[in-house]
Amino acid sequence: MGLPAVKVESASDISDDEREAERVASRARLRVAELSQRTFDVRSIALTGLFVLAVFYTLYFMRSILLPIVLALLLSYLVRPIVRGLARLKIPLPVGAAFVLIGLLAVVGYGMSALATPAVGWLQKAPAGLAELQYKLLPVKKSVAQVTQASGEIEKLATADAETKTVEVKRHPITEMLFIRTPEFIVSAVLLSILLYFLLVYDQVFIAKLVKLLPTLSDKKTAVGIAHDIEAQISRYLFTITAINACLGLAVGTAVALLGLRNPVMWGVMVALLNFVPYLGALTGIICMTIGATLSFDSLGYALIFPAVYLAFGALEGSFITPWVMGRSLTLNPVVILLSLTFWGWMWGIIGIILAVPILAAFKIFCAHIKPMEPLAEFLS
Repeated sequence: MGLPAVKVESASDISDDEREAERVASRARLRVAELSQRTFDVRSIALTGLFVLAVFYTLYFMRSILLPIVLALLLSYLVRPIVRGLARLKIPLPVGAAFVLIGLLAVVGYGMSALATPAVGWLQKAPAGLAELQYKLLPVKKSVAQVTQASGEIEKLATADAETKTVEVKRHPITEMLFIRTPEFIVSAVLLSILLYFLLVYDQVFIAKLVKLLPTLSDKKTAVGIAHDIEAQISRYLFTITAINACLGLAVGTAVALLGLRNPVMWGVMVALLNFVPYLGALTGIICMTIGATLSFDSLGYALIFPAVYLAFGALEGSFITPWVMGRSLTLNPVVILLSLTFWGWMWGIIGIILAVPILAAFKIFCAHIKPMEPLAEFLS
C-alpha cells in the first residue's frame, strides 16, 4: 500500500513543477510580446513622423505646382454656381465656363494694371512714412527736451532712409523682382486658368466615376449626398466670405475717399484682401493706413481718423455681420486659425496666408461629412 502512495506524491510534485515552469515560460512570452509591441510602436511613430515630414517637404518643394492647383479648386467652388446658373439659361457648360473665366481674368488683369502704379508709389514712401510717424508721435510721449534730442536722431534716421532709398532705386529692386518672378507667375497663371476651366466644365465627371466604382446602391447614394453637401457648403462659405470682404473693402474705400485720402480704390482692395487673413490682416491694414494717412496729411489727429474708421468697420464686420451671416456651423477655432496662418504662411508665403482660412474651412466641412473624421471637425470648430 506504501508504493502507490509514494508514486502519487511523486506525480503531484512533477505536476507542480511543470505548472510552475509553464507559468514562468508564459510570463517570459508575455514579456517578449510586450517588448516587441513597444518596439513596433516606436517604429510606427518614427515612420509616421518621417511620413509627415516628407509631406511637409513635398508641399514646400512643389509649391509652384500645388499652389495653382489649390487655388483652382477653391475658385471652382466659388464660381461654379455662376456657371450652373448660366447652364439653366440654356448656355452650354463649355461656353459658360469660358465666359466666367474670361471675365475673371479681365477683372484681375485690369485691377493689377490699375493698382500697380499707386501701390509701388506707396511702398517707396513707406520708410519715410515710418520716420515721419515716429517724429509726429514724439511730442505725445516725451518732454520738450527729449523731443529736441530725439529730433536729431530721427533726422539722421530719415537721412539714412533716404540714402538707402536712393540706392534701392538705382538697383530697381521691384523691377528686378518682377523680372525674376514673371516667368514663374505666367506659368502658374496659365496652369491655373486651364485647370479651372476643366474643373468647371467637367464638374460632374468625378462624381459619376465615384458612383460607378462603388458596389452597392446605398453606397452610391451616400457618396453622392456627401459630395453634394461638401460642395454646397464650401461654395456657400467661399462666396459668402468673399462677398463680406468685398463689401467691407467698398465701405472702407468709400469712407476714406470722402475723408480725402488718395487712391481710395487701392485701399479698398487692400482691405478686402487682408480681411481673408483673420486678426493679422486687420492689424497689417491699420498699420498701412496709418502710414499712408500720415504721409498725406500734416495733422496727426486728422491722420488717425483713417485707421479709426478702418477699425470701426472691421469691428462691426467681425463682431456682428460675419457671425450673423455665416452662422455657428462654419465658425473656426481661433487657435487653429493662427496655427493655419503660420503653417501656410511658412509654406507658401503671402498667398498661403490668404488661402489659409479657406483651406481650413474646406477641410473642416469635409471632415464633418466623414464619420471617422467628425471628432476632428469638432476640434476645428
